[in-house]
Order: sequence, then structure tokens, then C-alpha cells
Amino acid sequence: MKTEIIAVGTELLLGQIANTNAQWISSEMADIGLPVFRHTVVGDNFNRVAETFEQAQERSDVVIVTGGLGPTEDDLTREAANVVFKQELIEHEETMKRIKGYYDRNKIAMASNNRKQALVFSEAAVLDNPEGMAPGQIVNHQGVCWVFLPGVPREMKKLMGGKVIPYLKENNTLPSQIVSEMMHFIGIGESDLETKLHDLITNQTNPTIAPLASEGEVGLRLTATGETTEDAVDKIAALKNSILEKVGAFYYGSDDVTVEETVLDLLKERGYTLGAAESVTGGKFMEHIVSMPGASHVCQGGFIAYTEEMKEQIVQVPKFLIKEYGTISRECAEIMALNTQSLLGVDVTVSFTGVAGPDPSEGHEPGTVFIGVQFGDDKPDVHQFHLNGGRTQVRSRAVKKAFELLFHRLKK
Repeated sequence: MKTEIIAVGTELLLGQIANTNAQWISSEMADIGLPVFRHTVVGDNFNRVAETFEQAQERSDVVIVTGGLGPTEDDLTREAANVVFKQELIEHEETMKRIKGYYDRNKIAMASNNRKQALVFSEAAVLDNPEGMAPGQIVNHQGVCWVFLPGVPREMKKLMGGKVIPYLKENNTLPSQIVSEMMHFIGIGESDLETKLHDLITNQTNPTIAPLASEGEVGLRLTATGETTEDAVDKIAALKNSILEKVGAFYYGSDDVTVEETVLDLLKERGYTLGAAESVTGGKFMEHIVSMPGASHVCQGGFIAYTEEMKEQIVQVPKFLIKEYGTISRECAEIMALNTQSLLGVDVTVSFTGVAGPDPSEGHEPGTVFIGVQFGDDKPDVHQFHLNGGRTQVRSRAVKKAFELLFHRLKK
């Protein structure tokens, strides 16, 4: 069975909002064995929406439409769909009562165009929308199941999870179960990962492997089908073990796990306390740490020493060292890490110094960052990076690099 998702709304095409609905619906559909073959976004234009619906009727078995069910003139979903259905649009009594009730309770005069939200197709199964005004609808037309949902994510998810998914399960013979797992890797590039897994990727059948790059890391989505969920899960597990044999050193977790959470867990497991001295990152590293539950078991504190004076006064970087090497240097990052460990009495410290831009500083181009990592009595490891992007990106990427360094050190 082929499923497609159509999102209606010019605001999506203008980039004013992201089409998160399609992503969420695709995940839900995969879980019940109905893979999505196509995502389409179409603006609020009657002819284009109608043309899109006509094409969907010809090529898909299930069509899920979000948006365009509101009260205004540019909410055209119902009218455009009727080019395909040619059904009478009628006012749904229960929906209209709820809409009127809302305005009466809030002592607001209801504009006449709000009645439009209660219009449903005469042959539709109406899905009551407790979170908003316009109901959802399911229309079966010439062998195609059409689902119409509000574009507001909260309303869409309520209807999709509570009404649509059960309906699709009950009314379709699902050929298989689909299970996916997203594996996360850090410290290895997408091309290197694919090279190391070349044989597995080339010979993939079921499960499949889809590499996905994101900010500072790489993901692998493993997707398997099976007669039962357990069958699909077993297939995923077998492939995952094969992948870990080749690139397990770079793997930090799956699905919703973040590298920050993994680092925090590793610090807890080893009984280590953590502190930081930040210049270029301005506290962003510590913000990531303390935002996670359980941070108080690990995090002692940190310093923001942005200027030369603060590096001298707070982190006690010697004047002679700054004079000889500068504040943006390997030597400065090293002494910041060492002194922070002593000042805070912690096991592990991270230090940051660099230039985020837009202008060069101390002869260094924007994006130059030094990160020091100190563990116990070991000599600090200092790493120099040349990070791309503007100020915000450089600072964020520096923080991500620090978690990468901590992860690989802690795994040892």
C-alpha cells in the first residue's frame, strides 16, 4: 500500500514554519507497516491544490492531508478535494455546537465565516476534534482512503493517534510490521562511516541502512520489516551488532539519546565530577550540562572568563603566558583546564578559548578554537579546531566538539 502526505499552506513554502507534521506522521505510519512514499507541500491556491489531489487519487492508496481546514478564504482543502470527490459539503451539527459554545463561553461575537470550519463531506467519517474547531474527516473514494486533519500539530497528533491510526489498523490488512532504529555516531564523518560499512550498505535488503548527517555527528537509520514486530526487532538487532563490530568505537546511542546525555551518564558511572572554563563559548557548555536531569551529581560549576583580564583574575592564567602566547592559544587552553581543576576541586575539566568572529583576533581567523580536556593527574589534551559558520554556529560547534572529546576519552 502506498501512502502519501500532503501539507496545504503557503506559510510552509515561505519557510515561516517547518513541516513537522509530515515527519511525525511518517514515523507513525511506519510503525504500523504503511510506508510513506511521498511528501508534498502545496500553497493556498485552489487550482494547484486540486491538481495535487487529483494526482494523489491516481497514485496512492492512503492520502493524509494536513492544513487548509480553517475559516478564512485561503483555507481551500475541502473545496479542492471536492473536485475529486464531487460530494455535498454539509454542516456538521455537533461541530457547529462546539464552535458556537466556545464563542458564547468567552462572550465573543462569532464571525459568520467560522461556520466554514464545521463543513464536512456528506460521505465522511467525522473525527471530533477536542483540541480545536475544525474536525478531522476520513473519506473513502474509489479505493483510496483520504484523511483530512487540521494543520495545528497538537490537534493533528490528537486525531491521528486517537482516531486515524486505529481506523487504518482496523480497516486494512497490513502486510508486515516495520521497525526503525536511529544509531548515532560521533567523531567520524559520513563518508568514512559509509566506507567502513561499504559491504553492509551495498548488500542491504531487509533491514535497510540509511546514513544521515547532522550537526557534528552522523546517524544510521536501520529499518526492518517482519511478519511480527519481534521478527523485525530481531533483524535490526542482528544488523546493529554487525555495524558495531566495525564502527562501535564511534557509537554513543540510539533514537532519542543525545551525546550530552551519554557523556553525563559516563561521568556518573565513573564517579567523576566536572567543571569548565569558557571564553569563546560564553557558558554554553555548562548550559548544556545543567539542563539535563542528574547534572548536580556531576557538575561542580564553571567560569566564564571572556576577556584577558578575567582569564588572569578568575582562572589565574599568568600574565607572562598571555604575553608570550596570547589568549587564543594551545598554552592558554591548557593552563585554563589545569587551573580550573584545582580551583573547583573536580576530576575532569574542559576549557575553551578562540575567536567566533566576524573579525580575526590575535592573528587567528574566525572559527579558530582551542579546547582543553583535563582528566585527573594526566597532562591536559588540547585540540585545535577550525570551525565553519557564523558566531553562533562556531560557538555551538565548539560545544559539540567538547562533548565528542569527552565521550571518546570516557569510553577508554
